[in-house]
Amino acid sequence: MKVLVAVKRVVDYNVKVRVKSDASGVDTANVKMSMNPFDEIAVEEAVRLKEKGVVTEIIAVSCGITQCQETLRTAMAIGADRGILVETTEELQPLAVAKLLKALVDKEQPGLVILGKQAIDDDCNQTGQMLAALGDWPQATFASKVVLADGKLSVTREVDGGAETLCLTLPAIITTDLRLNEPRYVTLPNIMKAKKKQLDVFKPEDLGVNVAPRIKTLKVVEPPQRSAGIKVPDVATLVEKLKNEAKVI
Repeated sequence: MKVLVAVKRVVDYNVKVRVKSDASGVDTANVKMSMNPFDEIAVEEAVRLKEKGVVTEIIAVSCGITQCQETLRTAMAIGADRGILVETTEELQPLAVAKLLKALVDKEQPGLVILGKQAIDDDCNQTGQMLAALGDWPQATFASKVVLADGKLSVTREVDGGAETLCLTLPAIITTDLRLNEPRYVTLPNIMKAKKKQLDVFKPEDLGVNVAPRIKTLKVVEPPQRSAGIKVPDVATLVEKLKNEAKVI
């Protein structure tokens, strides 16, 4: 069975994000970029399924600028067999990405698509669900455990009241949560091997997809500074301040 895994290039999670002076967006100049952590979990899960013998090929897909090839090479160093880059300089929004992935799904015919539940830059948490709707495929979001056997997919996911387990028929779509696995350390030999793996590049027009943005960002600002906390000598003073100053009781 073939598995398609979507990966996104984002500002590294260790970097302090700064807003541009003109408030048009986030400053990414000379900033360390890396693979979205949730997508790294998705690649790891696909590799584990292959190691169990239930998956034959893993295709990593990324959409964006030329530098996204670095992210795909990282995915291939983890264990993906080949990569596909849909290259564009347009600002890609979730629906556009879902349409691009749908076109690649139609082209590659995978039995399973795995995505991170959300990207840490926009926090949209929409692409997997939109892809499932476009393809009319069953989906399991926020997966914390995945079992693939006998052509059936069992996915355990966390919900407000605890956990629930879904049984899906293939082909299907999964979005991964943090508790699904811990991605492996990428070794230097695997990084060198990844450089020789196949990486195909397409344009959105090659796939017949219009990726023009539908939503316009008007302004991006940093959150307001939080005021410093204070210490109170006793409970009576605390209650008095909550009642008269904060007015929350």
